[in-house]
Amino acid sequence: MGAQFAAPGGEFLLGTDHLGRDLLSRVLYGGRSSLVLGFAAAGVSMLVGVPLGLASGYLGGRIDEGVMRLLDMLLSIPSLLLALLIVALLGSGLLNAVLAIAVVYTPRIARVVRSSTLAVKQEEFIKAAEARGESRVYICFGEILPNILSPVIVEGSIRIGFAILIGASLSFLGLGTQPPTPDWGYMISIARDHLWSTTWYWLWPSLWLGLTVFGCNLLGDGLQDVLDPKSHVSKRP
Repeated sequence: MGAQFAAPGGEFLLGTDHLGRDLLSRVLYGGRSSLVLGFAAAGVSMLVGVPLGLASGYLGGRIDEGVMRLLDMLLSIPSLLLALLIVALLGSGLLNAVLAIAVVYTPRIARVVRSSTLAVKQEEFIKAAEARGESRVYICFGEILPNILSPVIVEGSIRIGFAILIGASLSFLGLGTQPPTPDWGYMISIARDHLWSTTWYWLWPSLWLGLTVFGCNLLGDGLQDVLDPKSHVSKRP
């Protein structure tokens, strides 16, 4: 513990907050909470969205129509508003925030998987698997999924950054990670009351939040370049 709003340097490399706590340790620990939320929410949305997209794209018909209409209904609601509605129903907390963000991004994952499935299911190796009498489950997960992993992985990596951003927004509003656990969004929210006392309090969590989201987007672009052969062809002189 140190003096309130101590400037960066010396014992406290990033300064201190309104209670004299070290901002460096709080930012690092808050980053862990934000990253756990982002990866967990993206992972849950992948676990739900991938099977939905595979089933919708491969089976077609009424199943495809029903699934897509439900997902379109969720997509029609702004992301943050939908997350707020779900958290308001379930209650605040890290787990409920993860579930809310997963619901927000499951439709987007499912639509990417569905569109990729529609392009692959007409291929000859799918017709051969059907002629061999393979089950639909095997065709979806054993034949189609390995051939559409590239766009799925890219979409998932991009959604991690957006999940972190929405999670920080929920924490900013007091509906995400709860104190005393530090979180970037909650730290920025508390810093609003001390804008005229120090710039360090709100600067560091805001900076690391922006850099993390930006880094996740760069990761998605990099994975697309590596996993998508067409991107290499288009960049050749």
